[in-house]
Amino acid sequence: MTRPLTGEEYVESLRDDRAVFLNGERVKDVTTHPAFRNPVRMTARLYDALHDPANREVLTAPTDTGSGGFTHPFYRTPHTVEDMVADQRAIAAWARMSYGWMGRSPDYKASFLGTLGANADFYAPYSDNAERWYRESQEKVLFWNHAIVHPPVDRNRAPDEVADVYIRVERETDAGLIVSGAKVVATGSALSHYNFIAHFGLPIRKKEFALIATVPMGAAGVKLICRPSYSATAAAVGTPFDYPLSSRLDENDTILVLDKVLVPWENVFVYGNLGKVQMFASQSGFAERFTFHGCTRLAVKLEFLAGLLAKALELTGTKDFRGVQSRLGEVLAWRNLFWGLSDAAARNPVQWKNGALLPNPQYGMAYRWFMQIGYPRVKEIIQQDVASGLIYVNSSAEDFHNPEIRPYLDRYLRGSDGSDAEQRVKVMKLLWDATGTEFGGRHELYERNYAGNHENTRVELLHAQTASGLLDGYKAFAEQCLAEYDLDGWTAPDLWAPER
Repeated sequence: MTRPLTGEEYVESLRDDRAVFLNGERVKDVTTHPAFRNPVRMTARLYDALHDPANREVLTAPTDTGSGGFTHPFYRTPHTVEDMVADQRAIAAWARMSYGWMGRSPDYKASFLGTLGANADFYAPYSDNAERWYRESQEKVLFWNHAIVHPPVDRNRAPDEVADVYIRVERETDAGLIVSGAKVVATGSALSHYNFIAHFGLPIRKKEFALIATVPMGAAGVKLICRPSYSATAAAVGTPFDYPLSSRLDENDTILVLDKVLVPWENVFVYGNLGKVQMFASQSGFAERFTFHGCTRLAVKLEFLAGLLAKALELTGTKDFRGVQSRLGEVLAWRNLFWGLSDAAARNPVQWKNGALLPNPQYGMAYRWFMQIGYPRVKEIIQQDVASGLIYVNSSAEDFHNPEIRPYLDRYLRGSDGSDAEQRVKVMKLLWDATGTEFGGRHELYERNYAGNHENTRVELLHAQTASGLLDGYKAFAEQCLAEYDLDGWTAPDLWAPER
């Protein structure tokens, strides 16, 4: 019988030889470094939850590998609507444990891993690799991240003309492929076990660029160069009271560099097949599943923001203002929209391969577009209606321990309707961390762009509905109306023609 990692085992699994660089130094141990130690432990909570009997009905399902063990439902191939709904419930349950702020929790990459059982043939002649990784990732609930976008360097040139930057195979060996180059942005890579390398909608023309594979984070030659750490900054300048989100939920985003990394043949999914590399986005099932995951997580995140905004409005005494009420209602409408799209994707799935189902992509594509305007709008409402209340706070929790100024804080920073200063400041600092700090700003950028740029999300939706014939159907519907009249009046026999 197999089982997922426990939280403690997950933490221990990160103590390998991974090369993570931050502020000019190589991080010795990500599990103890201020930039990563609390995000690691928030992730460990997810693994421990899989072993908690109270969560068994929602967070676990039997493996389908014959191991007799259990796994997170989204790591399995779904075959029924009930399976899809179980996936949705499990995604939401894990998302609630991070209040919706971990966009790249381990089940995010299950969006890809859970497809490999039904779709192994797509990866021929590496089908055995796909089947093996389907089994292993499901049985252990492995944590993969991904990097599928070229760095924003010389994008005016074809990828194969930027060979000094983009990921490419330098040579083939009996042991595997020697790979070099960089990818952006490997979110959460310092916290994960493997990186998944692929291309998403990019015109690849040469064999050496046609690679889809996975690399262990501790492999020789893998370098992770981190952006500034919000967790490390929070630990240095404040307390959890001051930075309750950024101090423990910063997944960090890294530049993934491969410097002559050996990718064993057993870790290759596609190599040298230009057609398959370019068809990956449309044929792998990944896009349908990652949008389903993202939509469900965002719905949870908006529940959190709606509740926090409601508390802030109570504390400022504006909750009964009609305009304020209308905008809180708008936030709730955005929450309902994304839950509705998630429900529709799960309950109206599409048939796929070998009896498998995929979340309905029409709703996933709608989510990709609406999130780009919905999330910034929610942030705008918070900043508009809470306004100066977000920064009418003291500098840190330490101020409350200073007897000289504590009386002033208690009098002048108190909330409405009898709430005290500590209560009010605690809510405002949480809301500011969500929307106003570097952490909050990064999350707006993430929700706007991680599922595709603002043009692509629209164009891909158009192309999908054109290719499927849906747009022709809409045009035919309009033409049906046009055919019922002409210059001489009604052509429909059941309508009363006007006298001329």
